[in-house]
Order: sequence, then C-alpha cells, then structure tokens
Amino acid sequence: MIARLARIFTLATAALAAPAWAAPAMVDPATLDVTNSGDTAFMLISAALLMLFALPGVLLMQAGRGTARAAQGVFLQGTAIAALVPLLWVVVGYTLAFGDPSGGVIGGGNAWMLIALGNVRFGTAVPESAFVLFQIAGAMLAALLVAGAWAGRGRFGWALAFGGLWSLIVYAPVAHWIWGGGWLYGFGVLDYAGGIALHFCAGISALVAALVIGRRTGWPGAAAATHNPVMVLAGGALLFIGNFALTGGWTLAATDDASSAIINAQVAACTSALVWLLIEKLRTRNVTAMGAVSGLVAGLAAIAPASGLVSPGAAILVGVLAAPACYFGLRFVTETLAVDDSNHAFALHGIGGLLGALLVAIFISDAFGGVGYAEGGSMISQLVAQLIGLAGVAMWSILGTLIISYGIATAIPMRISPAEEAGEALAPPAPVAADAAPPVAEQTAAPQA
Repeated sequence: MIARLARIFTLATAALAAPAWAAPAMVDPATLDVTNSGDTAFMLISAALLMLFALPGVLLMQAGRGTARAAQGVFLQGTAIAALVPLLWVVVGYTLAFGDPSGGVIGGGNAWMLIALGNVRFGTAVPESAFVLFQIAGAMLAALLVAGAWAGRGRFGWALAFGGLWSLIVYAPVAHWIWGGGWLYGFGVLDYAGGIALHFCAGISALVAALVIGRRTGWPGAAAATHNPVMVLAGGALLFIGNFALTGGWTLAATDDASSAIINAQVAACTSALVWLLIEKLRTRNVTAMGAVSGLVAGLAAIAPASGLVSPGAAILVGVLAAPACYFGLRFVTETLAVDDSNHAFALHGIGGLLGALLVAIFISDAFGGVGYAEGGSMISQLVAQLIGLAGVAMWSILGTLIISYGIATAIPMRISPAEEAGEALAPPAPVAADAAPPVAEQTAAPQA
C-alpha cells in the first residue's frame, strides 16, 4: 500500500511540474493501476462526440457542398473509410503513433493489435483503452477531411484504399512526431489539439490529392454549385459541437484546463464566422450560409494548436485573423490556381492550421495571458520550432500522398468514368404506377440573403 501511494505521489508531482504541452514521461504501464472515473467518462464522451464531428458532421458538409447527384457517393465513400480506419488503427495504426519507445519517426510495435495496453495511459489518470478510442476517432476525422478533396469524381475502391493507407502512412507518423514524443516534440513544436498534426496535415494532403485526381467535369460552373446549404449548416453545427470534444479531450482530464480550451475554441470559431460574414458583406453585399460555415471551420482549425495554451482574448484575435487569411486563401486556390479542392480542405483546414501554428508562438507569451514559454525559450525560438514542424509535416504529407495516390492507381483507377461523372450511368428510375402522383421536380437551393 505504501509503495502504491509513493508511485501515485511521484506521478502527480511529475504531472504538475511538466508544462501543459509536454509529452508525458515514459513510464512502464504495467506499474500503473490508478484511474479516475470522472476523467475516464470525460474521455469516452469526448471520443463519441469526436466521431459525431466526423460522421455525420463532415460528411453532411461535404455532401451539401457538391451536387445532389454526388451526395450519395460522398456518404458511401465516407462511411466505408470511417469503417476501415478504426480497424487499421486497432491492428497497427495506434502502435505506429503512440507505441513505445518514445522518440524517432514512428512508435514501437508493442501495441499492435492492442495486445500490450497498460491499465492507465502513462502521464494520465485514464485507461489506455479510452485514450486509444479517442485517437481512433481523430484518425477517422483526419481521413474524412482528406476524402472531401475528390468528392464527385473519385472511384470507390481507390478512395477506400487511399483513406486507409493515408491514415497509416501519413497521419500516424505525424501524430507520433508531435504527440507521441517523436522528433518534432524534441524540437519543442506546440500543437495542443491538432492544428498541425490533423488540420494542416489533412489540408496539405487534400490539396495534393485534388491536383492528382484533377478537376470535376464542368468545373467551375454547375459542378461547383452548392445543392443544399441546409445540409452544410447542419454539418457545420455538428463540427462546432464535436470540436469541443477535440479541444477539451486533448486535456485528457475533466479539469478547468479542458473548459478553458473549449471556451477558447468557441470564441475563436464564433469570431471567425462573424468576420467572414463581414468580409462577404463588404465585398459582395450579401452574406451566405456557406460563408458562415467556412468562417466557423477556419476559426476551429486556427485555434486548435493553441486552444489550451492561450487566453480567451488571444483566441478572439486568432479568430479575427483566421477569417481573412482563409477567405482570401480560398479565393487564391480556386480562382488563381484553379485547383478543384471540392470541400476547400486546404483553404480552411490547411491555411487555418498553419496560421494558428504560427500565432501560438506569439500568444503563448504570459504577456498575452498565455501559459508562457518553456524554460529558456522565447518567441523567436518558439516560432522557429513551429516553422520546422510545419515544414516537416508539409513535406511528409506531400510525399506520402503522392506515393499512395499513384501507388493505388496502378491497381485501381482514381476517377470514375466520364459517363458516371455526368450521371449517364445511373440506373433509370423505377416505374411509376399509372394512378400515382407525378414526381416533383428537384428544387434548387434558394440564394442566401
């Protein structure tokens, strides 16, 4: 009993001494058996809400942005990817990202098939199985964000294989580098809730995938029309709620740190949405549902690296800066570069995550109400670390996405046929009885005020 109390005291002292963003010290999981039921329940709820963020939240947004004909394919591909990624992460993904030992490029193989999980995730008071569930939800979300890049033109088999392999080859190593004690953690890179590891990584990969697979037939034009803004608004609302689980859940405990992170995420997203609408009003004299949701997503991506490290005032400033950066970034990508990223993953998640990763180096200062720099650190040194992290993740995301895309294409074509894309290969409608009412013509969405 005395030995157990001594271990608990040592663990608690180490946790209090470590900065909020530090990766936990490596401790033999077999020696830990103390869990907190409140923290465990919080992590389970966070994992469930994060899955709601991904499925159906992300899929509603992606299906609503495109044409009515492409909506079913978006849900089918997304659901299949959401089914495959958890299986792959149980088998090997989790151990690549968070297996022992710490350091290097990938985690150790001790947790493949989850065969060597500890009773408690080291550095926390929650079971490692709850931590695994949360990480699986995050991997599923990241893969679905990338899948939006080819909505309406990607072949099912290619998309499914890409989503599964991308979660293992690209996302899992990046998660290890930053959160699993890998080489970017050694450089002091800060990413509280996935601004770099999730949003930026997925945004870069989506941009590359969109370039590889090519534009939709008829884009820009009818193919780029939003067929159902209400679906986009519904998906955006689920993202807004689910993001509370992503930002608060990364605290790994039901504490005031979690509530502070959630508050920061909320005010940043709300500010960004309002600023986006203001930009729209000034430039086009109209505000749109798409603009509100885009601003919301930009704010969520931008605050993710800093949500648990800065003050609410700084979070508001992050939202103020995120909206114009992503708004004009989106216009540059679609109008100047003419890249058909169907769901604007790069413009919203990629640019938002990049901006937030840089701003955290400024707003973490205690002069702005942040948690302060690590011992011996400064704004300049932290900015350099963030740039190293962004560059490393960008290069790996580009390389990994190219290898996966073309590698799968040697066996499975990337795109559906032109006839399928044009809707000519769809099955004819079922016969209607003679006394049945005539079908109602498909209604187009009304313009937003």
